[in-house]
Amino acid sequence: MKLFQREQRSLFGEILDWMLTPLLLLWPVSLALTWLVAQELANKPFDRALEYNAHALAQFVSVQGKRVQFNLPQPASELLRADESDFVYYQVIAPSGQLLAGERDLPAPPPDERISSSEVQLRDAELRGIGIRVAYLWVRVPLEGAPAALVQVAETRTKRSVLATEIIKGVMLPQFVILPLAVLLVWLALARGIKPLHQLEERIRARKPEDLSPLDHRAVPMEVAPLVDSVNDLLRRLHESMATQKRFLADAAHQLKTPLAGLRMQADLAQREGTSTEELKRSLQQIERSSVRATHTVNQLLALARAEGGAMVVQHQRVDLAELVIDVVRDAVPRALHRFIDLGYDGPEPGQPGVFVDGNPVLLKEMVRNLLDNAINYTPSSSLHAGVVTARLLPDRLGRVLLLQIEDSGPGVPEAERELIFQPFYRALGTEADGSGLGLPIVREIARQHGSEVSIEDVQPGAAMPGARFGLRFAASSEAAAPPP
Repeated sequence: MKLFQREQRSLFGEILDWMLTPLLLLWPVSLALTWLVAQELANKPFDRALEYNAHALAQFVSVQGKRVQFNLPQPASELLRADESDFVYYQVIAPSGQLLAGERDLPAPPPDERISSSEVQLRDAELRGIGIRVAYLWVRVPLEGAPAALVQVAETRTKRSVLATEIIKGVMLPQFVILPLAVLLVWLALARGIKPLHQLEERIRARKPEDLSPLDHRAVPMEVAPLVDSVNDLLRRLHESMATQKRFLADAAHQLKTPLAGLRMQADLAQREGTSTEELKRSLQQIERSSVRATHTVNQLLALARAEGGAMVVQHQRVDLAELVIDVVRDAVPRALHRFIDLGYDGPEPGQPGVFVDGNPVLLKEMVRNLLDNAINYTPSSSLHAGVVTARLLPDRLGRVLLLQIEDSGPGVPEAERELIFQPFYRALGTEADGSGLGLPIVREIARQHGSEVSIEDVQPGAAMPGARFGLRFAASSEAAAPPP
């Protein structure tokens, strides 16, 4: 049950509801229990007086000549005098059932209590439609075979009700003052308790848009610290995302500047007066190469942005890596033949056990394509001495891993540069290979999103052309799962 209904949930209101609702629901229960306790407390002193009167009347029951008599002296009758609030009645009945004294209409005890001990019993009853409290006891007489005489003393309940009401007033009236005070104190305590949240809100609102530094979780209560840590993690990821975007824009502007400037220069050269047909052809060829380079750079930048953005990482599925590598090798064959490179594939056939991985097929194909392009670009080759590039898959069913290797017969990668080549736009010194310097950064980012790392080693250590072997280790997919349709 909620005291206040709101369109939007409020933490302050929720806590206030859960604290005040039970308090207000228990208050009527407290009233009922207090009334019962007050009735019990109000009965005790008057019940003791009734018991005393019953014992006093029992002293005047006697036997004379085998007859039971009741003689009440005048001083003793003063004990039964009614006060201004209540009426007192009594009744004495002989063992034979004869009324010896008192009210004839006074109700008799229950039948199952006709024979009882000499202790005073109490019960509630009615006399002429008025509620009374009755104290009674059985008085044994010294007559052989005679049952006990009955002595009853009854009193109306006015004084008891008045006393119970006074007790209720004495207990409940202060609660009418305490309850609003308790509500006020709860309100103030909650307002003070959630004050750190308001202070946190003010600190966040006061921040500049470019300020993505972490919040101080030590300045908030312990219960709010996990929330602040989550916000800090979000700020960190947002900072990384913004840094990636800024780097992408800066890199794109830097890399596109050179081919665009070349395009403009060649266009100016082609438009000069007196340009020969041969010079015009060379300018057009340069324009074509610059446009191809610009297109390649843009495609690589988009691929890097897609890989770093992680938009497709969640779209993993079961991928046949053998089939994917064979498709990429087949697409690269014309380019490899143009450069006199012997390009091949070494590994199991598609669909064989151990060649399946969980990943994104688009990103994985982009990764393999960049590795092959990198190997083809940096492998010297001619019609007399052909270079060799091999894409290899090595499944390990016992270790449940799948190793992908791209191997070439080129100059290799010096150990000092094996970390630098994964930086965007880094180009190895002393090479004339064409490229944007983005292929390997794309490879590393895609590998990271698939739980792998890129390793580099020499194919023939110590040789003049040691070659380079790029390796990636993937966790093999479960054999029980069916391949995607």
